[in-house]
Amino acid sequence: MLVKIVLFCLLLTTTAFGQVDLQKPFRECGIEGSTTIYDYKNKKWIYSNEADSQIPTLPASTFKIINSLIVLETGVVRDENEVVPWVGKTDTVLYGYRPDIYHDMSIKEAFEKSAGWVYVELAKKIGKERYLDYLKRCGYGNQDLAGSEGADFWNFGNFAISPANQVTFLRDFYEEKLPFSKRTYEIVKRIMVTERTNDYTLRAKTGWTRYGGKDTGWWVGYVERQDNVYFFATRLIKPRSTPNRRFGACRLDITKAILRQMQVLD
Repeated sequence: MLVKIVLFCLLLTTTAFGQVDLQKPFRECGIEGSTTIYDYKNKKWIYSNEADSQIPTLPASTFKIINSLIVLETGVVRDENEVVPWVGKTDTVLYGYRPDIYHDMSIKEAFEKSAGWVYVELAKKIGKERYLDYLKRCGYGNQDLAGSEGADFWNFGNFAISPANQVTFLRDFYEEKLPFSKRTYEIVKRIMVTERTNDYTLRAKTGWTRYGGKDTGWWVGYVERQDNVYFFATRLIKPRSTPNRRFGACRLDITKAILRQMQVLD
């Protein structure tokens, strides 16, 4: 009985809003992963799995946050409304068949729809040398861009970032401590808005890569309330051979369930 009580307590964390069961949403989704949260006002880290929060993996499309900062700051695009011409083809085996994104597209729409081909074309113009410079200055990931034959190193290869590093980067982004102009910050913060109510603004980005025989899914971002900010990074990992039709939805469902328990979201 004592062992059961101890194990149960390990599943819970105490926040300003009381005890939160961080594992319940994962059990309900039938999937493994972790959610890492930083309570800005109280300077408190909250983990569903602290060990997992330190393990780096490919960032997938969450990289579009820093990627957008870089393409704007380097002048590769003028603003979020600049249109990138459709290239005429893409690798549907790697990226999936998504006819809704196969057309000329603005940066804003590419971010919202997670149109990978747009950012691949922009990455070709930036080059890995300039990427490395910004990644080092931002303290983002392991800065290992090897192992990817194409420009899409954030989905394929050795590049990796941990959930805790994602949160630290987002906090620095929020505080505008990174090597970008005020204008660049304003544009990216604008396109990151996914939900806005009278009580909070949610800025976030999803990610999903199918590299190495695994599905690695992310949802990272932050919630701004009048009195506090909560940064989060949820990552789910499963073998591609293991079906789970809710995998994509669970990235958001798990995060929102935890944030609702904390009374961060309505």
